[in-house]
Amino acid sequence: MPELSTYTYAFLGGLLPALLWLWFWLKEDKKRPEPRGLIVFAFIAGMIAVPLVLPLEKFAAAHFTGFIMLVLWSASEEILKYLAAFFSVLKRKEMDEPVDAVMYMITVALGFAALENTFFLLNPLSDGNVIGGILTGNLRFVGATLLHVLASATIGLAIALSFYKSRAVKRIYLLTGIALAVILHSLFNFFIMESNGDQLFTVFLSVWAGIIILILLLEKVKRMRKPRKLFIRKTKHGAK
Repeated sequence: MPELSTYTYAFLGGLLPALLWLWFWLKEDKKRPEPRGLIVFAFIAGMIAVPLVLPLEKFAAAHFTGFIMLVLWSASEEILKYLAAFFSVLKRKEMDEPVDAVMYMITVALGFAALENTFFLLNPLSDGNVIGGILTGNLRFVGATLLHVLASATIGLAIALSFYKSRAVKRIYLLTGIALAVILHSLFNFFIMESNGDQLFTVFLSVWAGIIILILLLEKVKRMRKPRKLFIRKTKHGAK
């Protein structure tokens, strides 16, 4: 059984990079920041989603193989992350502008990544392989963690872009966002598992390209405002 210090190092190795990324993304919305209490709540909700998704992934691994298994894994994680955000922060009155949906989904994703990365770091650190732990942490810092951010932010963007639309349209956007997030996540996992060392750079570069697109779309979302209603003033016939 790993020593307490091993658990501590693994937890810090998963938590600190996630907090660094969270600081970066919160700076993108520094003009009208979300309440810090809700940010903490969303981050913790993302962490709680990790043990909830593990049984679903084990079931998928036991009954399916290949790309179908990867899709089910990805769907489990993306849906659980969305539900974590929905029940913790997305229903609150503080979620009062489109960009909030993106920021909260990113926060939940980073909470999820923090605990998931902790589990990945436990194996090499438990074996005394500090170098392996460092390499694992670095790869997940630039790859898997950003993949979680990109996938969850896709759902957040779908919510944001439909923020001022009807309930039916919001549902269509949400389902589309979840589907795109699952596709992105599945393709990432597939190419990571199928690629050799030479292709890892290409896979990670694709994720970074997606992050750049996300930043550009985030700027558009921050400029979104509620459409003004047109009022037609009725006048009486013969009025001067």
